[in-house]
Amino acid sequence: MKTVIIKYNAGNVQSVMYALDRIGVNYLWTDDEAEIRSADKVIFPGVGEASTAMAYLREKGLDKVIPSLKQPVLGTCVGMQLMCKHSEENDTTCMGIFDINVKRFDSSNFKVPHVGWNNIYNLKSKLTEGLKENAFMYFVHSYYAEISTYTVAECDYVQPFSAMLQKENFYAAQFHTEISGKEGQKIIENFLRL
Repeated sequence: MKTVIIKYNAGNVQSVMYALDRIGVNYLWTDDEAEIRSADKVIFPGVGEASTAMAYLREKGLDKVIPSLKQPVLGTCVGMQLMCKHSEENDTTCMGIFDINVKRFDSSNFKVPHVGWNNIYNLKSKLTEGLKENAFMYFVHSYYAEISTYTVAECDYVQPFSAMLQKENFYAAQFHTEISGKEGQKIIENFLRL
């Protein structure tokens, strides 16, 4: 099986690599279109800021490549947000795989960013098979994807938001699967078994 981690301006992806190393999965970190298209599984991680990341994706043509992929794709954190239609973070037009918007948390009564462990519920994804309802995952984000028909897991901070999204072969998680302990590792393993 060929697993690719998409290389782009997305901060530290070392933790994703460590997570794959722990479960014995070989991977390639690349922004090469041919390598990405030939992969069996594609991971689209993200740490950073939406507009800068989207600018890099456009520069490399990856903003067109990623939505056209037919194999299973997993986006995490900013990767998930970039798979949505639009982000309020610097008024960024994203890839539109999920036809929903990413909004900033209201910080008038809550600390933003949302940082730390929080539970996910209403689990409806193949990726959450084997997890208990209200499993805890690790979050670091100031922006969130709205609840929608694509929502396959929810979380609550300020208000309910999409913890996970899915549409056809595209899967996404707002939390960091790679640093969410055994439960996060289970999600990665389930993804790699698709």
